Amino acid sequence: MLKKITTTCALLTLAFSTSFVQAADMSEAESQAMASKVKRETQHAWQAYKQYAWGHDALKPLSKSNHDWYGTSLLMTPVDALDTLLIMGLKKEAKEAQELIVTKLNFDQDIYVQNFEITIRLLGGLLSSYQMTGDKRLLKLAEDLGNRLLPVFDSPTGMPYTHINLKTGKVRGDVSNPAETGTLLLEFGMLSKLTNKPVYYDKAKKALVATYERRSAIGLVGSNINVVTGAWTNKSSHIGGGIDSYYEYIYKCWRLFADQDCKAMWENSIKSVNQYLGEEAASGFWYGHANMETGKRTASLYGSLDAFMPALLVLGGDLDRAQRLQESGLKMWRLNGIEPESLDYQKMTVESAGYPLRPEIIESAYYLYRATGDVKYRQMGKEFFEDFVRYCREQAGYAALKDVRTKTKSDSMESFLFAETFKYYYLLFAPKSALDFDKVTFNTEAHPLRLPK
Repeated sequence: MLKKITTTCALLTLAFSTSFVQAADMSEAESQAMASKVKRETQHAWQAYKQYAWGHDALKPLSKSNHDWYGTSLLMTPVDALDTLLIMGLKKEAKEAQELIVTKLNFDQDIYVQNFEITIRLLGGLLSSYQMTGDKRLLKLAEDLGNRLLPVFDSPTGMPYTHINLKTGKVRGDVSNPAETGTLLLEFGMLSKLTNKPVYYDKAKKALVATYERRSAIGLVGSNINVVTGAWTNKSSHIGGGIDSYYEYIYKCWRLFADQDCKAMWENSIKSVNQYLGEEAASGFWYGHANMETGKRTASLYGSLDAFMPALLVLGGDLDRAQRLQESGLKMWRLNGIEPESLDYQKMTVESAGYPLRPEIIESAYYLYRATGDVKYRQMGKEFFEDFVRYCREQAGYAALKDVRTKTKSDSMESFLFAETFKYYYLLFAPKSALDFDKVTFNTEAHPLRLPK
């Protein structure tokens, strides 16, 4: 009984502190100062990459060394970073990244790569950077990559295998998930629009539709699916990692391409997500886990990847749920001064303690500020940024956290720090003129795409 009372008091205290702190205001001058701070920290991380990992996929900030995903570099960090550097007006850094990419990036390599990650980071990054610079060498690289990835769709269902060899086109990995089978249409579709070759759009859309058509009778998808047989191998449904961007792309392919099929899929899917995954708890409003066939709750888990959902709800026009869910995310952040990978929101206890420098909660703050104009979301972002700098900044860049409770660090600085985390922080505080939100659609790696005229 005592434990229950203590937990209830803690939740009430957390709820009170959440609403209290957000009462403060933030002037445009203060917001501009925050944007400048974000830009300086981006430069700090970029200079560390340049000094210790130039030409490699990523920096290892604690050992001041480098890491290549597949034993040979695909320039993951420069490609992911380029459009962010351009948006921030960091011309020197952008130029050096662009020149490295167009002179050194080579996809003719005998390596198996993960189709999903290569698509959202490299294909998405090359396409957005091409649209921002007009450098046709970037589009040529994107088309080369797209062609090398196409065999991944040659499964009996049309859903992609998880891995492909960039040189031989051989594929492997039968068991995938909705995020990996359904988070491809923005990039491949944009490649079609820019090259006037429908094959890329058609293959990626077929994969998305094939995933959607295998939803359960109550409209949910599971965690894992066999792309050869089309059978679900894990029937746990949620909005977290492995499913998250599937829902994101259903809506965004309607936003970017005005695809009516995607609009219908979104309208059907979000009803089921809200009905079976949304949950009111003592700690706030959340999305948890349920069996895809019965809708029965299986876990009360929410984490840093789930925190993209307020942004998606904003796009879908559901501001009420978006705002309430972001308040819950703020409580999750404040438990330890930075968010964990996974939280049990019924117990308000950390289930997976890492923090890999993720951007999703900042992304949602940005979308909510753009939709409402309420400066509390800038205040929220300021709190996130100050905690982020306090706990993750290193002499050489930024380091992920192994455990948000102890703040012990990991020797990792993934490329999405540039593509997403710094970008969303900057856009939250920068003037709206920094990027026309209404004319671009961000892919899940925050690469802004727009239809060509």
